[in-house]
Amino acid sequence: MPKVDHDTIELLMVAVTALCILIQTIILSAVFFGVRKALKDLTDQADNFRATAMPIVENTRAFIQRVTPNVEETAKNFAEMSQTLKEQTRKVSASASEIAQRVNVQSTRVDAMVSSALDAVDSAAVFVAETVNKPVRQISGLLASVKAIVESLGASQPAQRASQSAQAASRPASHASPSEAEEYDPQSETML
Repeated sequence: MPKVDHDTIELLMVAVTALCILIQTIILSAVFFGVRKALKDLTDQADNFRATAMPIVENTRAFIQRVTPNVEETAKNFAEMSQTLKEQTRKVSASASEIAQRVNVQSTRVDAMVSSALDAVDSAAVFVAETVNKPVRQISGLLASVKAIVESLGASQPAQRASQSAQAASRPASHASPSEAEEYDPQSETML
């Protein structure tokens, strides 16, 4: 083996170091170009996204600018409408309370009127009943006396009828005439 001296080792170390630096430079150059290419792709994609998104953003901005006054006007109208509705509700509530009070007063008046009318009708009915019942009782009494007179006059005739019935009983039943059989009716005496 050949003898290696210090200069050779030093030269060998410098050569290895130079080779490592060369390899490192190649690797760093490759990383640089890779990052540069990735950065260029990313920039292109950002430009494409910006080109696509900017019209949407502009349209949205224009839409918001157009709609904002309408939304503000609508909110203002809604607030006014809400205030008007509150006022109308208060008025309706007051009117309903007033109507309820009036209805209560009127129903009390109607109740009093109906009660007084019913009392008047009741008084009139009592008066009419008393006025009509007195003559009816008098007429009833008069008719009862007429009936009693007629019955007492009819009681004097049973003696004649009794003699006729005795004659009819003595005759045979076949020889009795229909008119004689009809003449005597014991129930007719009590009915008169």
